[in-house]
Amino acid sequence: MVGRNPNRENPMPLTIRPARAEELDVVLSIERAAFGEEDEAELVRALLEDPTARPTVSLLAFAGERAVGHVLFTAARIDGAPSVAATLLAPLAVVTDVQGQGIGAALARTGLEAAADAGAEIAFVLGHPSYYPRVGFEPAGRHGLDAPYPIPEKDADAWMVQELRLGLLGQIRGRVVPADSFMRPEYWRE
Repeated sequence: MVGRNPNRENPMPLTIRPARAEELDVVLSIERAAFGEEDEAELVRALLEDPTARPTVSLLAFAGERAVGHVLFTAARIDGAPSVAATLLAPLAVVTDVQGQGIGAALARTGLEAAADAGAEIAFVLGHPSYYPRVGFEPAGRHGLDAPYPIPEKDADAWMVQELRLGLLGQIRGRVVPADSFMRPEYWRE
């Protein structure tokens, strides 16, 4: 998978490809660099080891030889629609000195395509409500798709969904249940 940065003013050629098992240290270093703490790195480690998170899509973005971004998609299910294959985007990380250059959007788009190719029919994310709509997400609550834990009303639009198979929204309802490693209330605060 090769992506090109959509920023026309300062395009940065990117290579986006699946992360290999032996690159776990690279993946975790990107998470630490992007978030400035261990929480996301430890979540990624736990999800990659969690059999309930499979299938996963774990992608690395490279600018030249430098790894600059990572995205992880993990399996989820919908209580009200158990036959629908769902995936959860989290986390999306780009090292701070190259943020704002379209790398995160390229990772998200490539990851959504890879998740759909792997059989996912619908994707969810809890994230910034002004960022994720740029890559096709919309608020999930208005479609009757609830987060694993209640989202405060002021942050309701941060819980988002995207169809990967057309025609699902409006046809399914229920609570999304992520991988076991993600079933902690502290992960569901925006």
